[in-house]
Amino acid sequence: MFDLQKIYTYLHFLDEFRKIKRVMYATWEDRMENDMEHSYQLVMLAWYLIDSYHLSFDMNRIMRYCLVHDLVEVYAGDTYIYSQDMEHLSSKVHREEQAMKQIKERFHEFPEMLSYIEQYEQKNDPEALFVYSLDKIIPVLNCYMDDGRIWKDVSLTHIAVTLDKIRENKDEKIRKSPELYEFWLQFVEVLKANQKDLFLSK
Repeated sequence: MFDLQKIYTYLHFLDEFRKIKRVMYATWEDRMENDMEHSYQLVMLAWYLIDSYHLSFDMNRIMRYCLVHDLVEVYAGDTYIYSQDMEHLSSKVHREEQAMKQIKERFHEFPEMLSYIEQYEQKNDPEALFVYSLDKIIPVLNCYMDDGRIWKDVSLTHIAVTLDKIRENKDEKIRKSPELYEFWLQFVEVLKANQKDLFLSK
């Protein structure tokens, strides 16, 4: 017999995940993107890149990492990388550790999910590093396609985002995946060529 109450509980958890808003406009829409949309876009882009460019990864692991990589945000919330709230930024690791404890307590009957969350956080295999790096690139791709709208919205971000700030935050993280770092550097040249349209200042 299926435990319907546990199934309802897990569906509710996924619904809470959908409600987590990111500091990122949904492309061409007047609303914020949510974590579920982000995770779906991440897994589909990863699949596209790996299959189209014949990259040697375990796609099974990649897909699972994409699906679970932000689940801790159900309890920890999203952390905006350019936030001026230093306390919020510095508490990210602690909040996510506490969130993982809650997920373990709540869904101990789903050990595979728990294992993949932990393995992703450890980043000890090429698949985890690929997903980690792609997760850093995809918001920049979305901002570029959205004409830099979030980067120029100082009322929302409280900071004028520049290409230098983006590279300062992203370069070393993306470098962890050699396959994606090559793509990143190619894309950076596009950003450089369009700075005046994408950012308030250089």
